[in-house]
Amino acid sequence: MEGGELVDQSNVQIEEQVHPLQITGDHNITYNNCRIFNVTGITQQASNTGIQLGASTSTTPRTTQGSRLSELPSPQDQNSPARKRPATETSGNDVTRVDQADLASPLAKRQTTADVADLLARELKETYRSRCSRVQPIPYITDKLCSVDQVFTEVGIQYKFGRNDTWKTLHSYCDILTEAKGDSRIQIIEGEPGYGKSTLALQLAYDWCNNVLNSTLGRIDILVVLNLREIGGTNSIAKAILKSLLPEDISSINETDVEQLLQDRNLKTIILFDSYDEYPDQYSKDNFVAKILEEKILRHTHVVLITRPSCKPAGCAPHTGQIKLTGFDESAREKYVRKAVTKGDEQATQRLLQAFKSNPILRDICQAPLFTVIYAHAAHEEQVFQEISSVTEFFRYILKCFHSHALKKCESEREKDELKRYAVDHANLDKVAYESLAGENQQLIRKRNYLVKELGNGLHQACVDTGILIEEKVLNHKYALGDEPYSFQVRFFHKLLCEWFASHHLVKLVKDHPSHDPTVNMDPNDLQYLFRFACGLDPNAASKVIQLLKRKEDGDRFALLCALEQRGNGNNIGLDEVRDLMSVRVEIESWDSRLLQRTTVQLLELASGNEIPISCLHLKGCVSEAVTAGGNILLNSGLHVPPSSTLETIEITGKNLDIPEEKMIRLLTYAEECEKLKKLTLQCLLPLSAVPAEQIPPSLKTRNIEVLLLSLEELVYHLNLIQGKWVKHGTGTAEIGDVTLYNGNPDEHEWMVRELTRASTAGIPIARVDIADCSPVADQSGSSLALPRSQLSLPILSTLQELQIWDSDRRMDNTEVVGILRYMAKCTAVRVLVFHGPMLLPDRVQGAESILSTLGSRNVTVWGFIRTESQDGFARRYLDLRSGVWETDDDGSGSDEGSWIGEDVKDV
Repeated sequence: MEGGELVDQSNVQIEEQVHPLQITGDHNITYNNCRIFNVTGITQQASNTGIQLGASTSTTPRTTQGSRLSELPSPQDQNSPARKRPATETSGNDVTRVDQADLASPLAKRQTTADVADLLARELKETYRSRCSRVQPIPYITDKLCSVDQVFTEVGIQYKFGRNDTWKTLHSYCDILTEAKGDSRIQIIEGEPGYGKSTLALQLAYDWCNNVLNSTLGRIDILVVLNLREIGGTNSIAKAILKSLLPEDISSINETDVEQLLQDRNLKTIILFDSYDEYPDQYSKDNFVAKILEEKILRHTHVVLITRPSCKPAGCAPHTGQIKLTGFDESAREKYVRKAVTKGDEQATQRLLQAFKSNPILRDICQAPLFTVIYAHAAHEEQVFQEISSVTEFFRYILKCFHSHALKKCESEREKDELKRYAVDHANLDKVAYESLAGENQQLIRKRNYLVKELGNGLHQACVDTGILIEEKVLNHKYALGDEPYSFQVRFFHKLLCEWFASHHLVKLVKDHPSHDPTVNMDPNDLQYLFRFACGLDPNAASKVIQLLKRKEDGDRFALLCALEQRGNGNNIGLDEVRDLMSVRVEIESWDSRLLQRTTVQLLELASGNEIPISCLHLKGCVSEAVTAGGNILLNSGLHVPPSSTLETIEITGKNLDIPEEKMIRLLTYAEECEKLKKLTLQCLLPLSAVPAEQIPPSLKTRNIEVLLLSLEELVYHLNLIQGKWVKHGTGTAEIGDVTLYNGNPDEHEWMVRELTRASTAGIPIARVDIADCSPVADQSGSSLALPRSQLSLPILSTLQELQIWDSDRRMDNTEVVGILRYMAKCTAVRVLVFHGPMLLPDRVQGAESILSTLGSRNVTVWGFIRTESQDGFARRYLDLRSGVWETDDDGSGSDEGSWIGEDVKDV
């Protein structure tokens, strides 16, 4: 070959042709009458030879055996974009170099889609295996890495479909892509800071790479896991995959290959976007992530997005599945401690678990898995269990661990002195952290050059050495010849560390500028720890911060929680206010913000830990479908309400809440843990079947706790703890009054239908049921009335006395009318059927003589404010049960609609 002996030619076969082909090489130089070589048998001696002619000096070699240049796409085809590399110019031959990405492209070599998909999967798995094996569980120990499966512990998970659905408990992360998916193509996983979102993404990647047993990912052809904070400025998902996931020096796959594979509907592909809350382009309307979520592109692909609750994307499809990580409960904490910390040392395990259990502040903070990890490893390593009375004190302890470990690695006294100085002198870092959070759009990632300039070399390096700041090498999306292909970006190890340092600057601003509000763009729902840190750092600044908080939504109760950050060293500030709050009913409601719910739970724990009596806790429509988890009451928000030693009364209200036998037993076990509890009151879906007496905790019987049920008929039942039976409380007569099933409240239908069915089965009279704007339709046998809006059916109610159907402008045919009459005939206690409207009905009911006869024999009245097909105008008309004809009210009084419409229906 021209240009020198590059390979062992003993096994090389070369076929040379002069071909009138134009090839466009680097810098758009066109070459005519090119010599084309088919080369086979090339060894690894020169991996670039197979894609070049002559003595090229390309700086980006790629292994290709048996490459055939004659099969390349036409160089004039402008729709075959190559993956760009820095160009290297050579001379001395007819062809200097052809872009290697096109030459090496598997699709360019006419491989099958399955072959190329397999190649892409292999290269992705190589990347994931590398990342999954280099997990750093403890931020300040940078030299101790492990595999993700060695530290991953499942957190609590809830899911739901659509806005009107209720949160359900998911028993394993393995079910996220199946049970929690349903019919949704897009899923959003949300979790608070430190709740293990990125670790979950890594674990899913690990499962796919290693064909983990019980994982549903084994059936997936391609899994793309993109960390969005790494791909700012990238305008397509194909480029993002190349930039972030494929080996730059050896991958033979180019952008066109990736695009074609993602578009292939025969491949089972999942795209997982991690760290959306740190995505630099999230505020750009035309970023490719937004296009995917809005179903403008890749409509067939299963997409999972991971973010914080305060940073969910707008414009998602309405059927998007929602998943929520709820953190560690006691069981999960114990699993992690045993698995990753103590590793068989039972005595050490019990010491750690007792530290968590005995401290409500620590227990609350460590609902976040990140804090469990840091505290457990630090306490186990140092054999010191720091007393924690506030989150500010906890973070001081964490930063002490950061610096203590870094000092051990210092090789000289000078290095130690430098590190100690920067541990207290970090004003520049405080300012940068504050500015990162205070703007309308948070900037959590900075370029290294910028940070070095702002912090100075010394402080910047000290923060990197301690693990506070993380440097990441990223490929520049666009770079010119001679530019560095990589740059460095820097971020805090975790956003909570950013909040810690930002709080120091907030304190400075509040003190230096008391008339200014430096929190105007700061949402406590997103930055609750920043406010708490600020109040804990400086008592003088705390009063100003608390004033600012009280001006914000749900700020009053949160301000009290922030004031409690000043506790410690014998300071009991705020406890008198907590005592006043707990002396009356404390409510957690379904529409409360998560911040308000969390604040209330934390105040309840503080009260319990300080032996402050809690008069009554009312959980109003906020208890999850699971009711309890890990010994705590689980809220729909994912928060846990642990048992309280000073709680006297619990009230749980939830019209859609179902508490069958096994959940009731768990709830009674929770009540047993509340040492001073006197009463448990429920108003929810609860069958009046007996609870197995042997499973009722014995202490409830000896303490004579009242367990009451408020039913729909406004009667009270109490649970006989000796027999396990529900007994009617008092001497009143059971009867259900007027019940309205309204189309505007379909969420309540399940509860109402269930209660009506239970009452009918128990022989309890039902005075009247109004069905408003639901367009009920009877089934063919008349055994039920379907309610299309809620997808439920009202069964035969043997104790129903009156039914009213309200449907505006509805036109009913003879079959629909006969169906409803057949249903009424089977409701044996019914006396009145009313059609509200205005509605249009047939002149005569035909083919229902036996049904009309049955209703007539029971003296049932059927009437309504309607018009018929042959009679103009709406009027009050009665159905003649002998002839089946609608007859007008003789005195015409029915024309006054208000004289016969029920008051509750008029309100609707």
